[in-house]
Amino acid sequence: MRQPCFLVISAVALAAAACSNQPPAQSAAAPAGGARAATAAPAVPAHAASAGPTLSGPVLETMDAASYTYVRVKSGESAIWAAAPQFAIKVGDRVTVPLEMPMNNFHSQALNRDFPLIYFVTKIAREGETLPASGSAPDTAPVPPPAGATTIAQLWANRKALEGKAVTVHGRVVKFNGGILGKKWIHLQDGTGKAEDRTNDITVMAAEDVTVKVGDTVTLAGTVVLDKDLGSGYAYATIIDNARLVARQ
Repeated sequence: MRQPCFLVISAVALAAAACSNQPPAQSAAAPAGGARAATAAPAVPAHAASAGPTLSGPVLETMDAASYTYVRVKSGESAIWAAAPQFAIKVGDRVTVPLEMPMNNFHSQALNRDFPLIYFVTKIAREGETLPASGSAPDTAPVPPPAGATTIAQLWANRKALEGKAVTVHGRVVKFNGGILGKKWIHLQDGTGKAEDRTNDITVMAAEDVTVKVGDTVTLAGTVVLDKDLGSGYAYATIIDNARLVARQ
């Protein structure tokens, strides 16, 4: 998403899937819970994050910008760039990077620098640490919706009828990325839907003033948008846009 994905700023990206009754559509080569090429859709479903490929190696370069730490990690004879919420790291440290959310031709306004390819991830693990499971496994615990809310399963099942309409969804935040293309990217699950076809997860794009964290149970209101193409290979079959925070438990 070039605006965007992990929002304009220095970051980006989020989940995808395909067509009609399928969640966020992805470009032909997008990673989402498997080894797909680096031209994937911005939002990798939260439940697929840790299930995908990872890369380990020494840090060759690092810098902080906005709320992210950027690292260039050696991989064989080449290197990849990745960014995660700010953390302490230094050149020479060995890390493991989950290849969750690739973004092509990303321009960081904070760094005034272009990255042909960069991965925006939930966490980069130092040697000896393990990557968190949160966001990689579907949240099966039911989250009872408040009156008037639409469940995530209902959203997917009725996506055509809901296109362009305002909806309220309620669930647990299983993945969150801020400062990407001027938006906050939130993956929400409420215990409905199926992990197999990704109807258990919905991607929500919210304004920069919406602040949530993984594990929060929130109510969000926004507009249902179908087949949203943000460019750079980022496309969503269904997404909630222009969301605002209604309540947080």
